[in-house]
Amino acid sequence: MQAYLQNVLGEKKAEFVNNITALVSNNAQLQECEPKTLLFAALKATALDLPLDPNLGFAHVIPFKNNKIGITEAQFQIGYKGIAQLSIRSGQFKTINVTDVRDGELKGRDRRTGYVTIEWIEDEKKRNDAKVIGYLGYFKLLNGYEKESYWSLEELDKHGVQYSQTYKKGYGVWKDNFDAMAKKTVLKLMLNKGDAPMSVQMQQAIKYDQSVIIDEQGTARYIDNQKPDSADQASQFLDNEAGSKKEVKDIEPDPAEPQDCGNLFDGKE
Repeated sequence: MQAYLQNVLGEKKAEFVNNITALVSNNAQLQECEPKTLLFAALKATALDLPLDPNLGFAHVIPFKNNKIGITEAQFQIGYKGIAQLSIRSGQFKTINVTDVRDGELKGRDRRTGYVTIEWIEDEKKRNDAKVIGYLGYFKLLNGYEKESYWSLEELDKHGVQYSQTYKKGYGVWKDNFDAMAKKTVLKLMLNKGDAPMSVQMQQAIKYDQSVIIDEQGTARYIDNQKPDSADQASQFLDNEAGSKKEVKDIEPDPAEPQDCGNLFDGKE
């Protein structure tokens, strides 16, 4: 394994080993993971140049219990801030953002364009006390093209139930981290359906998101949803609403989930 890491990472090997050691030492569930799945999940984040510090929220390594074979495996998962970061790196985005929308802020919705009229609550305390009713994503390219996408709380809940078997059963990332997963869903689908430029890195992130990577060739097993078999299928995968209705019965998630991702990176000039 040391030789493999040296071949893949070169001079970055020592830094990688230090980072993954620190990550695992602070998480008892990750210590139980099958070592190779843990290594390959961390390597995928490194290949995308996304930090694995759970407090940053760019990418996560999540422990999942594979009850079929009686082991715990590590799953790679990109955070919504990671999606924003990969978009910014393309050099074609002026800004990209996603935010919750509170009760009283939504004033109307154009059925023809899908765009919404928002009047933000200026008082921060009053806003924090108001109930979240939906999420709004927005991006603007340097060429002036812009897109927004609004999802109500009901629409996101329906999406989570339809495409996440664990959420349907009342546990998992959607259940414990609904805010982060809602923002991620809005961003990911908006970028695809809004005809945004998708780099090779972005396609790789989408392909391996929520997967257990099991070998050096990048063979991936998907815990909760059916995923594309190649990067070329990533756009079609998103068009199909990022999931599958097929139930996975043999693999169950560990109760430990990633921390709240916090505020989104803002790529404004």
